[in-house]
Amino acid sequence: MITVGFTYDLRDDYLAQGFSLEATAEFDSAETIDSIERALLGYGVNVEKIGNIQALTKALASGRRWDIVFNICEGLQGIGREAQVPALLEAYEIPFVFSSADVMVLTMNKALAKLVVSQRGIPTAPFTLIENLESCTDFNLPFPVFAKPLAEGTGKGISAKSFVTNSADLKAICGEIIEKFNQPVLVETYLPGRDLTVGILGSGVQAQVIAVMETYYQQGAEVGSQSYFNKENWKKVLTYGLIEDETAKMAADVALRCWQALGCLDGGRVDLRCDHNGVPNFLEVNTIAGLHPTHSDLPMLSRMVGIEHTQLIHHIMANALARYGLSISSASDFKNKALNNKEIALELE
Repeated sequence: MITVGFTYDLRDDYLAQGFSLEATAEFDSAETIDSIERALLGYGVNVEKIGNIQALTKALASGRRWDIVFNICEGLQGIGREAQVPALLEAYEIPFVFSSADVMVLTMNKALAKLVVSQRGIPTAPFTLIENLESCTDFNLPFPVFAKPLAEGTGKGISAKSFVTNSADLKAICGEIIEKFNQPVLVETYLPGRDLTVGILGSGVQAQVIAVMETYYQQGAEVGSQSYFNKENWKKVLTYGLIEDETAKMAADVALRCWQALGCLDGGRVDLRCDHNGVPNFLEVNTIAGLHPTHSDLPMLSRMVGIEHTQLIHHIMANALARYGLSISSASDFKNKALNNKEIALELE
């Protein structure tokens, strides 16, 4: 039986150290960590809970090793923060679940990710980077535009003010973001259409779309964006639904092409928004998607097509094991197992 190390950022640990709710918005609850641990144990492996990058560093220095690591560490500092744990594991030649360090850096930098997908002919909104307030004077995109931090998640730095219709407001929101997050501002042509997220399992040519989910904004929501307020208050202001129309088909195709172009592995989420012609455009890819069993987007859309949280973790684990040529006695149980009621099957070697 193999041993799986489990790395994560427990939100309560950081809150206890004095970090704010917003600063820790991407970190995981004890409920998420416990649920993943139970799912891994149910897969037939030993699990050793490690914790964050500091705990991992100490464990590695003391000689601890694992057959593979299930890594959901988001990191705290820098654009490369999601790459820090993968880079350590790569240096020690320890297999791990989800994308490699270079992919983590690429996908965290939303501008670079957009450049890569646009080079593949995948639709994404025109954009520019504002690195300082002086850059606002050279701004040449037509209004309205949408402004957000270059490298944040969970809606951090996004608010109703992110929808910008004039130069004065653009300068104001860019000033706020630069001061608060100490990073450039990504400013994109505003996409007025449907808000979609696509779940994906697998890697490379074997990657497959689980489902396409649409977000609907209710009374009290900050309209038109997955803002920090909306994310934190989702139960009151957002609802979600599975879609299977022509837009969903286009979204699935765009998301899968993005996933493959960026080199993402094992499982995650691609966020899209439709333009004024109804064409889904790439926004960002989540290579470490939230895995809370009931209210994170990837488990939520998976559940809509019959994949419960435990099954989702098993499928992710099976993909990672197959990439490294590892196996456990239960791995064969998931070969060619349907992902959903449409009988989309993983192809594990």
